[in-house]
Amino acid sequence: MSRNEIVDGPKPKHAQLRDILRRMAEQELPPGSPIPSERDLAQQYGVSRITVRAAVGQLVAEGLLTRAKGRGTFTARRRMDVQLYLESFTDDMRRRGLTPATEVLACAEEAPSPEATAALGLLPHEPACRLVRVRLADGVPLAVERGWYNPRVVPDLDRHDLTSSLYTLLADTYGVQLDHAAQTVWAEAADPETAKLLGIRPGGSLLVFRRVSSSRGRPVEDMTSWYRGDLYQVTMQLDRTVPESGPHHSAKGGTP
Repeated sequence: MSRNEIVDGPKPKHAQLRDILRRMAEQELPPGSPIPSERDLAQQYGVSRITVRAAVGQLVAEGLLTRAKGRGTFTARRRMDVQLYLESFTDDMRRRGLTPATEVLACAEEAPSPEATAALGLLPHEPACRLVRVRLADGVPLAVERGWYNPRVVPDLDRHDLTSSLYTLLADTYGVQLDHAAQTVWAEAADPETAKLLGIRPGGSLLVFRRVSSSRGRPVEDMTSWYRGDLYQVTMQLDRTVPESGPHHSAKGGTP
């Protein structure tokens, strides 16, 4: 029996079709490729469309396939495995063999939020540079960054080209090498504005990173990044560092 045939037997037909489609999604088709329509699959494998829907639905739930309303069903794009360490988005994408690009949406001195004021060690009502950018790889929007920058450390940031690596700019122009970051990660549903910038539906899953970075003990950056949850996953190396305190783990690292 061929691995691409569906036969009567103890294994349900929807499970047989699911295995065929899984091989198609994982081994045969590139990410983002369309799969045959429900009608074509039913005719090709001699099953009902109800059987096709059950098989496809299970793979959509697993994240191997994705449905686009009015367009069909596609193999899902592979998630990027994000290691947590202090590296710029630009360098990260180039290391992966992708072409990075940046759209600057806003850059101006404004009154920061109380949280950003505290994180950057500013006085109440002291202005800071607010920078909003969309980061892309091979033309695909991956993240929206909204950050605050300490004007005492990096003054007049808005006078520079901010469409490439900001960390390289800070090092080359200001002599500021970011050497430490505290980062918090959580999941969030995309609001309409962020969804539009990322080209996804409102309510889509996002990985959110809030990072406060410093150089030689001076706070420089308080940035929050919203990454597409369908394209990113996070990997952390966990070590038990304080055995006497019970279950306790720590993850070394900085940025996505």
